Amino acid sequence: MKKSKSIAAFNSPFELGVRMVYLLNSLQPIGADLQKLILLDYAIVYSDDLGGPPSLHTPVPYRGSEYLSRRDLIAQGLYLMSTRGLVAVTMDETGITYFAGDTARSMVGALTSPYLRELEGRCRWAAAMFATLSSRDMTERFAQQGHLWGAEFEGVNERGHQWQ
Repeated sequence: MKKSKSIAAFNSPFELGVRMVYLLNSLQPIGADLQKLILLDYAIVYSDDLGGPPSLHTPVPYRGSEYLSRRDLIAQGLYLMSTRGLVAVTMDETGITYFAGDTARSMVGALTSPYLRELEGRCRWAAAMFATLSSRDMTERFAQQGHLWGAEFEGVNERGHQWQ
């Protein structure tokens, strides 16, 4: 008998892709680049760290490092959701920007689990708080919230990464 390969449901491209659909739906009509989406993902998951509503997930020690480890998963999730029309992608002289796709609103409206309703609320909060900020401004604001962000971002900045 052939064993089937297990598919990760948590911290997977699928889970992060679903969160991106909800987030981009809340940002409409504007979109965001990958860097901003990574920061916004942290904001919706650990909103209490940033003075928002209670965190969607249980705060864990060293959660600030999740910011760096989620980049590839979020990129994969965005690609996955774009293949289903849930995420739209544009590219111009400023780079790649992601938007809610044509079917994003339908998906968000159709799914009614308590977790997803909470996710929708956190996404609306994050969009209201951070939509107009650049990635650089968001990074600075997050760093001002306390020691959680400082060390992780200082290391990234020293390696020469520049954010808008």
